[in-house]
Amino acid sequence: MKAMVLHQVRTPLILEERPLPAPGAGEIRVAVEACAVCRTDLHVVDGDLPHPKLPVVPGHEIVGRVEALGPGIRNRALGERVGIPWLGHTCGHCPYCRSGHENLCDEPLFTGYTRDGGFASHAIADDAYAFSLAEDGDPVALAPLLCAGLIGWRSLVAAGPGERIGLFGFGAAAHIIAQVCQWQGRRVFAFTRPGDRAAQDFACSLGAVWAGGSDQEPPERLDAAIIFAPVGELVPVALRAVRKGGRVVCGGIHMSDIPQFPYRLLWEERQILSVANLTRQDAQDFLAVVPKAHIRTQTVPYPLTAANEALDDLRSGRLQGAAVLIP
Repeated sequence: MKAMVLHQVRTPLILEERPLPAPGAGEIRVAVEACAVCRTDLHVVDGDLPHPKLPVVPGHEIVGRVEALGPGIRNRALGERVGIPWLGHTCGHCPYCRSGHENLCDEPLFTGYTRDGGFASHAIADDAYAFSLAEDGDPVALAPLLCAGLIGWRSLVAAGPGERIGLFGFGAAAHIIAQVCQWQGRRVFAFTRPGDRAAQDFACSLGAVWAGGSDQEPPERLDAAIIFAPVGELVPVALRAVRKGGRVVCGGIHMSDIPQFPYRLLWEERQILSVANLTRQDAQDFLAVVPKAHIRTQTVPYPLTAANEALDDLRSGRLQGAAVLIP
């Protein structure tokens, strides 16, 4: 099999030929059809997330076909299409797992971080954390749903039922969730890097009622704001934009430090929330919404061997939508 491997953080991935792995008990081997490139992959490669398993194959937005079954797998067919997300395994016995909060598990494994992921021709996954996908869908279009879509969905649920939703950072997650909001009858206000007209036009093409730079105030107070950009300075900006009782949801796994801000921005029962990982129920709920909301992902395909280029394009903000690697 071919794999793009990270040996040390802050260094380029290296193409390697590896023996084809055999799935263990409760596992499946998947022939990867496509794997989207997530900002979390950047955080792994750039050393923002501590203690990755090194060497590691990044990638956790995997679409592929089941190629081999490990011992104990009963209800999975060879050739079936599955999606493999960031949360790759949980212990099942800690207080969080027992209370329905497996996203906060004390002993988790994460795809492309603490276990090998999908920047490869093949991947091993825990069958319990692989989700059946439409057989007739385009794998490149499906791949961003496995993290950008899932984390965006969990963030939107955390934001509450408000009508006016601000999205800070209009990348892969926001371009999916903007479509969900439109289907739900909400109004989206998109915030981009100051002066980024391409991203603002992209947001408006997906139904945003207003799009501007993060240095601008929206024309109306927001019911909630979701911050997808990993920029701590946006937290007080978003607090200024939400109404009394509004929520600011931080949707990323990593963010730069939040600067000091006056208490009056938080007062009047405004809330700051964070979203961590996802649950299998999140996936079931969101994947059921995708066909109803007619979600269409915008993607830029790259060959597997161009993974470093895709990461650099994401890092520098040159993408509209999501980069996707094709083995």
